[in-house]
Amino acid sequence: MPDKISILFLGDVIGRPGRRVLAKYLRPVVKKYSPSIIIANGENAAGGLGITEKVAEELLSEIDVLTSGNHIWDKKEAHDYLDQEPKLLRPANYPPKNPGKGAYVFETRGKGKIGVLNLQGRVFMEPLDCPFRTADEELKSLRASTPVIVVDFHAEATSEKQAMGWYLDGKVSAVIGSHTHVPTADERILPQGTAYITDVGMVGGYNSIIGIRRDQSIKRFLTGRPQRFELEKEGVFLSAVVVEVDPKTGKALSICREIITGEESGD
Repeated sequence: MPDKISILFLGDVIGRPGRRVLAKYLRPVVKKYSPSIIIANGENAAGGLGITEKVAEELLSEIDVLTSGNHIWDKKEAHDYLDQEPKLLRPANYPPKNPGKGAYVFETRGKGKIGVLNLQGRVFMEPLDCPFRTADEELKSLRASTPVIVVDFHAEATSEKQAMGWYLDGKVSAVIGSHTHVPTADERILPQGTAYITDVGMVGGYNSIIGIRRDQSIKRFLTGRPQRFELEKEGVFLSAVVVEVDPKTGKALSICREIITGEESGD
Protein backbone atom coordinates (compact mmCIF):
# COMPACT_ATOMS: atom_id res chain seq x y z
CA MET A 1 0.00 0.00 0.00
CA PRO A 2 1.47 3.41 -0.94
CA ASP A 3 2.20 6.00 1.74
CA LYS A 4 -0.22 8.48 0.19
CA ILE A 5 -2.63 9.03 -2.66
CA SER A 6 -2.46 12.32 -4.54
CA ILE A 7 -5.65 13.78 -6.03
CA LEU A 8 -5.61 16.59 -8.60
CA PHE A 9 -8.95 18.37 -8.89
CA LEU A 10 -9.39 20.97 -11.63
CA GLY A 11 -12.00 23.73 -11.59
CA ASP A 12 -14.83 24.11 -14.10
CA VAL A 13 -13.46 23.82 -17.65
CA ILE A 14 -14.98 26.69 -19.64
CA GLY A 15 -15.50 25.81 -23.31
CA ARG A 16 -12.78 25.77 -25.96
CA PRO A 17 -10.60 28.34 -24.15
CA GLY A 18 -10.55 26.07 -21.09
CA ARG A 19 -9.74 23.03 -23.16
CA ARG A 20 -6.93 24.97 -24.85
CA VAL A 21 -5.48 25.88 -21.45
CA LEU A 22 -5.68 22.25 -20.35
CA ALA A 23 -3.95 21.04 -23.49
CA LYS A 24 -0.95 23.27 -22.78
CA TYR A 25 -0.70 23.35 -18.99
CA LEU A 26 -2.15 20.13 -17.60
CA ARG A 27 0.90 17.96 -18.28
CA PRO A 28 3.35 20.26 -16.45
CA VAL A 29 1.01 20.23 -13.43
CA VAL A 30 0.76 16.44 -13.60
CA LYS A 31 4.55 16.20 -13.80
CA LYS A 32 4.86 18.42 -10.72
CA TYR A 33 2.44 16.47 -8.50
CA SER A 34 2.26 12.94 -10.04
CA PRO A 35 -1.41 12.53 -9.09
CA SER A 36 -3.02 9.13 -8.63
CA ILE A 37 -6.24 10.51 -10.15
CA ILE A 38 -7.19 13.63 -12.13
CA ILE A 39 -10.73 14.97 -11.70
CA ALA A 40 -12.27 17.99 -13.43
CA ASN A 41 -15.70 19.57 -13.51
CA GLY A 42 -16.77 19.45 -17.16
CA GLU A 43 -20.32 20.85 -17.12
CA ASN A 44 -19.30 23.95 -19.12
CA ALA A 45 -16.75 22.31 -21.40
CA ALA A 46 -18.78 22.51 -24.64
CA GLY A 47 -19.37 26.11 -25.69
CA GLY A 48 -19.48 27.28 -22.09
CA LEU A 49 -22.74 25.50 -21.26
CA GLY A 50 -23.09 21.73 -21.09
CA ILE A 51 -20.96 18.94 -22.50
CA THR A 52 -21.09 16.72 -25.60
CA GLU A 53 -19.86 13.20 -26.18
CA LYS A 54 -17.04 14.48 -28.39
CA VAL A 55 -15.84 16.99 -25.81
CA ALA A 56 -16.18 14.50 -22.95
CA GLU A 57 -14.06 11.95 -24.80
CA GLU A 58 -11.47 14.62 -25.56
CA LEU A 59 -11.22 15.46 -21.87
CA LEU A 60 -11.29 11.84 -20.73
CA SER A 61 -8.20 11.17 -22.80
CA GLU A 62 -6.27 13.18 -20.18
CA ILE A 63 -8.62 13.25 -17.19
CA ASP A 64 -9.82 10.24 -15.21
CA VAL A 65 -13.24 11.39 -13.97
CA LEU A 66 -15.50 14.28 -14.98
CA THR A 67 -17.97 15.77 -12.53
CA SER A 68 -20.70 18.27 -13.39
CA GLY A 69 -23.61 20.31 -12.07
CA ASN A 70 -26.76 22.10 -13.16
CA HIS A 71 -25.51 22.65 -16.74
CA ILE A 72 -25.02 18.94 -17.41
CA TRP A 73 -28.45 18.91 -19.11
CA ASP A 74 -27.83 21.85 -21.46
CA LYS A 75 -26.71 19.67 -24.39
CA LYS A 76 -29.36 17.04 -25.13
CA GLU A 77 -26.89 14.59 -26.62
CA ALA A 78 -25.23 14.30 -23.22
CA HIS A 79 -28.33 12.65 -21.77
CA ASP A 80 -27.79 9.30 -23.50
CA TYR A 81 -24.04 9.57 -23.08
CA LEU A 82 -24.43 9.78 -19.30
CA ASP A 83 -25.78 6.24 -19.32
CA GLN A 84 -22.93 5.04 -21.54
CA GLU A 85 -19.94 6.65 -19.78
CA PRO A 86 -19.69 6.01 -16.02
CA LYS A 87 -16.72 8.37 -15.69
CA LEU A 88 -18.97 11.33 -16.52
CA LEU A 89 -21.02 12.08 -13.40
CA ARG A 90 -24.12 14.14 -12.79
CA PRO A 91 -25.12 15.28 -9.29
CA ALA A 92 -26.41 12.30 -7.33
CA ASN A 93 -29.31 14.22 -5.78
CA TYR A 94 -31.18 14.71 -9.05
CA PRO A 95 -34.30 12.49 -9.06
CA PRO A 96 -33.29 8.85 -9.61
CA LYS A 97 -34.95 8.33 -13.02
CA ASN A 98 -32.57 10.80 -14.65
CA PRO A 99 -29.81 9.32 -16.86
CA GLY A 100 -26.37 8.73 -15.43
CA LYS A 101 -25.05 8.29 -11.93
CA GLY A 102 -23.62 10.53 -9.27
CA ALA A 103 -20.79 8.35 -8.01
CA TYR A 104 -17.89 6.37 -9.45
CA VAL A 105 -15.10 4.22 -8.01
CA PHE A 106 -11.82 4.71 -9.86
CA GLU A 107 -9.23 1.93 -9.84
CA THR A 108 -5.75 3.44 -9.77
CA ARG A 109 -2.64 1.66 -10.95
CA GLY A 110 -1.15 0.20 -7.82
CA LYS A 111 -2.57 2.80 -5.44
CA GLY A 112 -5.98 1.40 -4.59
CA LYS A 113 -9.46 2.70 -5.29
CA ILE A 114 -10.81 6.25 -5.10
CA GLY A 115 -14.49 7.06 -4.81
CA VAL A 116 -15.83 10.23 -6.46
CA LEU A 117 -19.22 11.64 -5.44
CA ASN A 118 -20.97 14.54 -7.22
CA LEU A 119 -23.62 16.56 -5.35
CA GLN A 120 -25.47 19.81 -6.09
CA GLY A 121 -26.59 22.48 -3.65
CA ARG A 122 -30.11 23.88 -3.35
CA VAL A 123 -29.61 27.44 -2.08
CA PHE A 124 -30.20 29.82 -5.06
CA MET A 125 -30.40 26.72 -7.29
CA GLU A 126 -32.92 24.05 -8.31
CA PRO A 127 -34.97 22.49 -5.47
CA LEU A 128 -33.40 19.04 -5.76
CA ASP A 129 -33.35 16.18 -3.28
CA CYS A 130 -31.44 16.96 -0.09
CA PRO A 131 -27.69 16.72 -0.86
CA PHE A 132 -26.88 15.92 2.77
CA ARG A 133 -29.18 12.91 2.93
CA THR A 134 -28.12 11.85 -0.56
CA ALA A 135 -24.50 11.94 0.60
CA ASP A 136 -25.35 9.61 3.49
CA GLU A 137 -26.96 7.11 1.13
CA GLU A 138 -24.21 7.21 -1.50
CA LEU A 139 -21.43 6.88 1.08
CA LYS A 140 -22.79 3.54 2.28
CA SER A 141 -21.79 1.85 -0.97
CA LEU A 142 -18.68 3.96 -1.63
CA ARG A 143 -17.17 3.23 1.77
CA ALA A 144 -17.69 -0.49 1.15
CA SER A 145 -15.22 -0.13 -1.74
CA THR A 146 -12.69 2.40 -0.43
CA PRO A 147 -12.03 4.84 2.43
CA VAL A 148 -10.69 7.41 -0.06
CA ILE A 149 -13.64 9.51 -1.26
CA VAL A 150 -13.71 12.91 -2.97
CA VAL A 151 -16.88 15.00 -3.11
CA ASP A 152 -17.52 17.70 -5.72
CA PHE A 153 -20.20 19.89 -4.14
CA HIS A 154 -21.51 22.06 -6.96
CA ALA A 155 -23.26 24.88 -5.13
CA GLU A 156 -23.81 28.64 -5.11
CA ALA A 157 -23.95 29.57 -1.43
CA THR A 158 -20.76 29.66 0.61
CA SER A 159 -22.71 28.76 3.75
CA GLU A 160 -24.18 25.62 2.16
CA LYS A 161 -20.74 24.53 0.99
CA GLN A 162 -19.22 25.07 4.43
CA ALA A 163 -22.12 23.19 6.01
CA MET A 164 -21.45 20.23 3.71
CA GLY A 165 -17.76 20.30 4.57
CA TRP A 166 -18.46 20.16 8.29
CA TYR A 167 -21.24 17.60 7.85
CA LEU A 168 -18.94 15.22 5.98
CA ASP A 169 -15.83 15.86 8.10
CA GLY A 170 -14.36 12.47 8.93
CA LYS A 171 -16.67 10.69 6.48
CA VAL A 172 -14.84 11.58 3.25
CA SER A 173 -11.31 12.54 2.24
CA ALA A 174 -12.20 15.87 0.61
CA VAL A 175 -15.11 18.20 -0.03
CA ILE A 176 -14.27 20.45 -2.96
CA GLY A 177 -16.68 23.19 -3.97
CA SER A 178 -17.37 24.14 -7.58
CA HIS A 179 -19.81 26.29 -9.59
CA THR A 180 -18.84 29.93 -8.94
CA HIS A 181 -15.66 29.79 -11.11
CA VAL A 182 -13.84 31.95 -8.53
CA PRO A 183 -11.17 30.16 -6.46
CA THR A 184 -11.32 30.74 -2.73
CA ALA A 185 -8.38 30.89 -0.32
CA ASP A 186 -9.89 28.88 2.55
CA GLU A 187 -8.34 25.48 1.91
CA ARG A 188 -7.82 23.56 5.16
CA ILE A 189 -7.95 20.17 6.83
CA LEU A 190 -11.00 19.93 9.08
CA PRO A 191 -10.58 18.40 12.58
CA GLN A 192 -11.68 14.87 11.62
CA GLY A 193 -9.39 14.69 8.58
CA THR A 194 -11.42 15.99 5.63
CA ALA A 195 -9.78 18.44 3.21
CA TYR A 196 -12.03 21.36 2.32
CA ILE A 197 -12.15 24.37 -0.02
CA THR A 198 -15.24 26.45 -0.80
CA ASP A 199 -14.51 26.75 -4.52
CA VAL A 200 -11.75 25.36 -6.71
CA GLY A 201 -12.25 27.97 -9.46
CA MET A 202 -12.12 27.40 -13.20
CA VAL A 203 -10.01 26.69 -16.27
CA GLY A 204 -10.46 29.24 -19.06
CA GLY A 205 -9.75 32.80 -20.16
CA TYR A 206 -7.98 34.91 -17.53
CA ASN A 207 -9.23 38.35 -18.64
CA SER A 208 -12.86 37.43 -18.10
CA ILE A 209 -15.79 37.56 -15.74
CA ILE A 210 -16.24 33.92 -14.68
CA GLY A 211 -15.07 32.87 -18.15
CA ILE A 212 -17.29 35.29 -20.10
CA ARG A 213 -16.17 38.33 -22.13
CA ARG A 214 -16.12 41.13 -19.60
CA ASP A 215 -17.69 43.78 -21.88
CA GLN A 216 -20.75 41.60 -22.41
CA SER A 217 -21.08 40.73 -18.74
CA ILE A 218 -20.74 44.36 -17.68
CA LYS A 219 -23.40 45.39 -20.23
CA ARG A 220 -25.82 42.91 -18.65
CA PHE A 221 -25.31 44.52 -15.25
CA LEU A 222 -25.62 48.05 -16.64
CA THR A 223 -28.80 47.46 -18.64
CA GLY A 224 -30.54 44.66 -16.78
CA ARG A 225 -31.44 43.14 -20.14
CA PRO A 226 -30.68 39.63 -21.43
CA GLN A 227 -27.31 39.57 -23.15
CA ARG A 228 -25.70 37.09 -25.51
CA PHE A 229 -22.53 35.88 -23.83
CA GLU A 230 -19.33 34.74 -25.52
CA LEU A 231 -16.38 33.03 -23.90
CA GLU A 232 -13.22 35.02 -23.22
CA LYS A 233 -10.31 33.63 -25.24
CA GLU A 234 -7.54 35.87 -23.94
CA GLY A 235 -5.29 34.90 -21.06
CA VAL A 236 -4.57 31.71 -19.17
CA PHE A 237 -6.39 30.74 -15.99
CA LEU A 238 -5.97 27.24 -14.58
CA SER A 239 -7.16 26.74 -11.03
CA ALA A 240 -6.91 23.44 -9.17
CA VAL A 241 -6.31 21.85 -5.81
CA VAL A 242 -4.09 18.93 -4.90
CA VAL A 243 -5.10 16.75 -1.96
CA GLU A 244 -2.86 14.10 -0.43
CA VAL A 245 -4.65 11.29 1.38
CA ASP A 246 -3.68 8.38 3.63
CA PRO A 247 -4.95 5.36 1.64
CA LYS A 248 -5.49 3.26 4.78
CA THR A 249 -7.69 5.71 6.69
CA GLY A 250 -8.96 7.98 3.92
CA LYS A 251 -7.95 11.02 5.96
CA ALA A 252 -6.44 13.99 4.16
CA LEU A 253 -2.79 14.75 4.84
CA SER A 254 -2.59 18.06 2.96
CA ILE A 255 -4.41 20.35 0.54
CA CYS A 256 -2.88 23.07 -1.60
CA ARG A 257 -4.02 25.34 -4.42
CA GLU A 258 -2.36 25.34 -7.83
CA ILE A 259 -3.17 28.43 -9.92
CA ILE A 260 -1.62 29.36 -13.25
CA THR A 261 -2.47 32.76 -14.77
CA GLY A 262 -1.07 34.76 -17.64
CA GLU A 263 -1.72 37.10 -20.53
CA GLU A 264 -1.23 34.61 -23.36
CA SER A 265 -3.42 35.23 -26.41
CA GLY A 266 -6.09 32.77 -27.40
CA ASP A 267 -6.60 31.19 -30.82
